Amino acid sequence: MEMSSKEKAILCASEALRFMALNLVLLDVSRFSSFADYFIICSGKSGRQVQGIADNIESELKTRGIKPIGTEGKREGHWVLMDYGDVIIHVFYEPVRCFYDLESLWSEAPRVEWEQGPNENMP
Repeated sequence: MEMSSKEKAILCASEALRFMALNLVLLDVSRFSSFADYFIICSGKSGRQVQGIADNIESELKTRGIKPIGTEGKREGHWVLMDYGDVIIHVFYEPVRCFYDLESLWSEAPRVEWEQGPNENMP
């Protein structure tokens, strides 16, 4: 059974939090974007953590038969962009996130709340 865009976005967000992503925001951009339904924006405290978060999201989705259309920036670990078609994931090194401030660019997009498990506390 295929996953809906929202289910995929929540799975990705939950997986990012499982690996200690910071300040995670899940945005519904479907009314404002022709290329995606959801954006996930989160941070890591180091380039290595950014890479780890991205690797683990990719690994979890791969086990479910979901492959990215493209991934960029993983080697540098400053801003990893993962394109899953209807879900776009941005994993930033925190200072880089502050510089680009994607939340402001997409400020009209509603934030999505979801039921988090006991180990998924958002900082």
